[in-house]
Amino acid sequence: MQLQTKGGLRHSRIMKKMPLVTALVALWALVLALPAHALPDIYPAPEQAPADLAAALKQAAAQHRRVIVDFGGNWCTDCHVLDSYMHDATNQPLVEANFVVVHVNIGRKDSNQDIAERYGIPLDKGVPALAVLDERGKLLYSQTGGEFEDMRHMDGAALTQFLQRWKPGGKRSKT
Repeated sequence: MQLQTKGGLRHSRIMKKMPLVTALVALWALVLALPAHALPDIYPAPEQAPADLAAALKQAAAQHRRVIVDFGGNWCTDCHVLDSYMHDATNQPLVEANFVVVHVNIGRKDSNQDIAERYGIPLDKGVPALAVLDERGKLLYSQTGGEFEDMRHMDGAALTQFLQRWKPGGKRSKT
């Protein structure tokens, strides 16, 4: 008899916790069903890229700055990390003083391939991928090895070094 009572108490405790367990399971299922968090769209519609690029080149010429062409997509976590680093306290002043940034939306790697090819960006190596143009639109550098494709595992200093290297008058190695 005493064994049944202990079992009954144990069963009773479990039953009392069932609503809490059920609620936690339901909450976890809801969390998994939702996107990680709503990220802002940093890349405009793919068809906007030619006009945006032309406007960036015009602005760069007028302000004697370089153009960073940022190839990526709104679905790309590493692209959002790169964008956040461009706006951090260290990099934002460098960007604003030296560059005009234009975001080129590559869709699911099926849009603006012609622009990527023009600037030597192999989209199969990953995004984000950057090209640097002078104020006249001449290609100075393109990332061909997926250098920033794993940006979420890099820190903002990697971008700072890139910006310092490619700003007008920046120190670049001959390699």
